[in-house]
Amino acid sequence: MDKMAQFGLENDIHSILKLDMPITSAPMARWQRKVCSSNMSSNTLSPGRRANGSQSSSKTPSKTPGKSKKVTPIKVGADRFIPVRNGKQMEVASFLLTKENDPTDTLKTTASSDNQKALSISLNGYDIDDAKILHLGGKPLNAPEGYQNNLKVLYSQATTPASVKKTRYISSIPDRILDAPELRNDFYLNLLDWSSRNMLAVALHNSVYLWDASGGDITLLMNMEREEDYICSVNWTKDGSYLAVGTSDCKVQLWDVDNQKRLRNMASHRARVCSLSWNDHLLSSGSRSGQVHHHDVRMENHHITTLSAHSQEVCGLTWSPDGRYLASGGNDNMVCVWPRIQEGGLGNDSQPVRRWGEHQGAVKALAWCPWQPNILASGGGTSDRHIRIWNVNSGSCITSLDTESQISALVFAPNYKELVSAHGYVHNNVVIWKYPSLSKVAEHNGHEDRVLSLTLSPDASTIATIAGDETARLWKSFELDPVKKKAKDRMAHSTRSVIHQSIR
Repeated sequence: MDKMAQFGLENDIHSILKLDMPITSAPMARWQRKVCSSNMSSNTLSPGRRANGSQSSSKTPSKTPGKSKKVTPIKVGADRFIPVRNGKQMEVASFLLTKENDPTDTLKTTASSDNQKALSISLNGYDIDDAKILHLGGKPLNAPEGYQNNLKVLYSQATTPASVKKTRYISSIPDRILDAPELRNDFYLNLLDWSSRNMLAVALHNSVYLWDASGGDITLLMNMEREEDYICSVNWTKDGSYLAVGTSDCKVQLWDVDNQKRLRNMASHRARVCSLSWNDHLLSSGSRSGQVHHHDVRMENHHITTLSAHSQEVCGLTWSPDGRYLASGGNDNMVCVWPRIQEGGLGNDSQPVRRWGEHQGAVKALAWCPWQPNILASGGGTSDRHIRIWNVNSGSCITSLDTESQISALVFAPNYKELVSAHGYVHNNVVIWKYPSLSKVAEHNGHEDRVLSLTLSPDASTIATIAGDETARLWKSFELDPVKKKAKDRMAHSTRSVIHQSIR
């Protein structure tokens, strides 16, 4: 009896532990619940019927007739797909999720790392570390020892000497304003010049005043004898000791500034002298007659050569920095370039080496490039308004720019290799251009009338302008280069010109 009871107990335990036997008291399986819900959905009310069987009121269909939404059929008894993963796959997945963020990863043994690498290669065909592009976290990887980046120069943020002076501040307000009463508002005259000794000469009607830019002192140098006469042009010698003055009575006067004494009164022209330019002991003067005269101030018979190429007033005249060429511009819209005459040469046979007629207006504005002596800039009047850059050697026009305003003066600023232009109608302003691109750098708009003349200070840091509003304005627009300042100081202490000795 006891044996039968024991056998029955073991049989019951075996039945309970047998998992493939149906469990009658367990809750309904999920797929069975889905089957039941599917069968119930087939017995729901048809459209248009209420639960109580009454006919529903007609309504506008919410969907286009004839079109029905495509519904994916539900597989009876279907459930989501749960993939079967083996132990190795689970280990690789866990390795990928925890490797980068595990702070103790560096403490793992070399054998464990080799096993994980072998698993990755066997499952994926490659090492997963070699295929990674992005990292979720952790510290950046260090470069191998001895590695050098050859492309570092392309994106380095360190400043280089070439990029230190990319920009500079240029004040739009003049550094100083001087009153210039009785200034003659005549486009063709040249009434302003700055000497190498920092002395500014300004012609006001029939008088010439000197303003010492270093100390601010003002000196009256000369007056015309007759009230109806007036000053037409002024120009300093290279050393700043002597000043040439062109007058309306067809004369050229030479003044010793230190002693405030007139040294010579040279008469050769038949009309007013509105342009002057020095080249050592040679003084060139341009007249309303269209002629240019060369004067050797060492000689008693000073008039040595006459240049005749212009048909109207010669309002622009300037020698090149190396003294090889003289540029002349006239009211006949012509630009001429003349060679320097041989020592002791006389006569009127000289012919221009270049002659350009591209301008459509009077050419008063002329400027030679100090660092490229073969480059000449010219500017046209109201009906032209163009800046043109010429190569004297080849005779070609390098570039041209329409400034949309009358051009009365040009000067090159060597500190930044820029070109400055003074304008009359319509803008009455001063513009700084980058050379040779002629892109606008800055603009000064202080004058209330047309700007008549423009000159550069001896240290090339400041430009002075004079306008029809009877004011002279100083614009500190260029940073002073210390190296060039020392060079200028050495030039200021050089020996004086031989003019004084020859005149005595």
